[in-house]
Amino acid sequence: MAAQTKIRRRSASSSVARYLCALTLALGALPACGGSGGAASHAISDHPLLGAVAPPLDVPMPTSKGKLSLKAQHGKVVIVDFWATWCEPCRASFPAYQQLTEEFAGKLVVLGVSVDDSPEGIAAFVNETQVKFPIGWDEGQNVAQSYRPTKMPTSFVIDRSGIIRFIHGGFSPGDEAQIREEVRSLL
Repeated sequence: MAAQTKIRRRSASSSVARYLCALTLALGALPACGGSGGAASHAISDHPLLGAVAPPLDVPMPTSKGKLSLKAQHGKVVIVDFWATWCEPCRASFPAYQQLTEEFAGKLVVLGVSVDDSPEGIAAFVNETQVKFPIGWDEGQNVAQSYRPTKMPTSFVIDRSGIIRFIHGGFSPGDEAQIREEVRSLL
């Protein structure tokens, strides 16, 4: 009887351990694509690049023949948005960023940087979301390593001098109101 009790306890313990392991893995995967049911702020206040000069950004544009370059945008407010085709909150953020580029025409530039493993699917994503802002592909994710996005999408709001002033990890409908005010404060 004592042996059966030990086996049952071990069995129950390993079931609990398996459950906790699965739960930990599931929770660890959530930050990979950040959105929430509500319009909670996704502002990040403790990122090491906040207040620093934006790292260089020079990546190919898979939907055209050019290069996506941050340096070419000097003197404008820029949103560098790291995203991926598999990211549902990115689908919501793209139309919002397109609206902001139209609202602040000539003063704000959005640069979308895909961190997908391959460029396949990028053109279809751009067509589905109907954005016109430039899109680059970060092959090998070297630029992302410099910026250290916390989740998908992560956007970096950069002032006219090239300093990162605001960072947002994730996106929910309604976040664009806060980003709009941040952009306005930098103009």
